[in-house]
Amino acid sequence: MIRDLSDTTTTEVSKTLISLRNNVGAMALGRVLTLIIVIDDTDASEAIETANHASRQHPCRIIVVIAGDRRGRKRLDAQIRLGGDAGASEVVVMRLYGPLANHGPSVVVPLLLPDSPIVAWWPGEGPTDVAKDPIGQMAKRRITDAAQHRNPRNVLRKRAQTYTPGDTDVSWTRLTRWRGLLAATLDQPPFEPVTGGVVAGAPDSPSTDLLAAWLTIRLRVPIRRVSTARGSGISAVRLERSSGPIDLVRPGDKVATLSQPGQPDRRIALPRRGEAECLADELRRLDQDDTYAEALLDGLGQLTPVRMTADEAARAGTGPDIAAARRLAARLLRADEAEGGSEMVTAPPTPDAFDG
Repeated sequence: MIRDLSDTTTTEVSKTLISLRNNVGAMALGRVLTLIIVIDDTDASEAIETANHASRQHPCRIIVVIAGDRRGRKRLDAQIRLGGDAGASEVVVMRLYGPLANHGPSVVVPLLLPDSPIVAWWPGEGPTDVAKDPIGQMAKRRITDAAQHRNPRNVLRKRAQTYTPGDTDVSWTRLTRWRGLLAATLDQPPFEPVTGGVVAGAPDSPSTDLLAAWLTIRLRVPIRRVSTARGSGISAVRLERSSGPIDLVRPGDKVATLSQPGQPDRRIALPRRGEAECLADELRRLDQDDTYAEALLDGLGQLTPVRMTADEAARAGTGPDIAAARRLAARLLRADEAEGGSEMVTAPPTPDAFDG
């Protein structure tokens, strides 16, 4: 059910929400948190759909704050969504116009669920210091996405400078499967220490920087960052050991290959994580993420500037060959199909840390 309220007030929105909930039989109980989404009008529909999918795991009240044209008179247009149009949540979309566009927090406060935690999410470009933002000050968790900025690497540095416990970034959540696979691989024989490593990824991929930073902190060895084509995300990781390197390479968007001495090469399902999956992960924990904080605050500062491409590193023998991994994945697929199946290893859950 969707109800539009034009030129309204927060009092009227609250009354209508209660009335609609009673009429359709929606349960007010069971809402575990309030999710505030701060977004531009052009991207609002996609953000609401993402939040609806995430809310199926975490029923909540979703309040969408959209700052419209600041010129003209003060006006509030609202839309309430319940039932099938709101996933497992209740959605209140607030479009603010005129001087009211600068007062999002005052509009949000009357609609907050009592005695429940607040999570703020900026799907687009978030404020420089989210903890000092008026809506960020209300929230126990503050979720941003550095990948949405023009210069993600610069944004990560600013996030480190302004970090406050409770801050997190979707660029970190996208690493979950990579971290799980690498940790599981190092948890198997021969249990040799890692002496160095390389992470290859696009220059506009903050997830690549955070993965290299995490490995630097956890393994206590220098990890070099090399570049692939823009938009390619994370492409490969090489971890050096005395018996030979471990190469985890994803030449496309879904399947990776894992190669290490003394073991057969394997195809591994490693798809890019969707926004709804990442948001659901972040809503699962409301305490501060210490592992993310370590990578952001300590690991990023230890990374050396990018001076080499992934192809140059492969030719020099210091990095994995992504083109060769693509051919390897195709060969393994043909071999699996010839045997009558194409079963792949699935990425394991991610531990918060592993011993280096």
